[in-house]
Amino acid sequence: MIPLSAFAGAFLTACLIYAFAYSRKSGLHPVRLVLVGIGFSMALSGVMVVITSSADRNKVDFIAKWLAGNIWGTDWPFVWALLPWLIVLFPIALYKSRTLNLLALNESVAIGSGVPVTKERGILLITAVALAASAVSVTGGISFVGLMAPHIAKALVGPRFQAFVPVSVLIGGWLLLLADTIGRNVADPSGLAAGIVIALIGAPYFVYLLLRRL
Repeated sequence: MIPLSAFAGAFLTACLIYAFAYSRKSGLHPVRLVLVGIGFSMALSGVMVVITSSADRNKVDFIAKWLAGNIWGTDWPFVWALLPWLIVLFPIALYKSRTLNLLALNESVAIGSGVPVTKERGILLITAVALAASAVSVTGGISFVGLMAPHIAKALVGPRFQAFVPVSVLIGGWLLLLADTIGRNVADPSGLAAGIVIALIGAPYFVYLLLRRL
């Protein structure tokens, strides 16, 4: 039930972000979408502080580890809980690679190529939200993996989504495994959360990307 609960909350949040970011005149602008997403992230962080402050002491410890990105769902029941989401949704993401290629150009090109933009965006939004929610439900919020892996994959195989999507998945899994291994071995007794290690790696990487583009 944990991935289902995570998906329900994530889907509601994604719909609200989409509704606030969408404009009838200009459609969905990426910059506006990012800014609205940041605003919702800050608001929900405040809600999490309220929930944490009113929870039991044992639950507070668990919530703190989850927010730090501690991989806690490592038993087989969690693997079986995630497997249906991956089996169903990952092929959809691969199947929609051509649509993603067209949407990555601009909305006018996609419409001219016969893509029903609103419908396809809805399908892709639900797919992305479901995959992210199912992963976060057993690992916590490890945001830098979702930011770093696509940049590295695009540098390796280019922007075509047919190769870009599977390579991003592989690199993301490798980064998470690397971060978790480092975290478990550099600090005793419980080690560092994988999310903290990823943040320590990801922040300098994004500073490097920013300086290179400047």
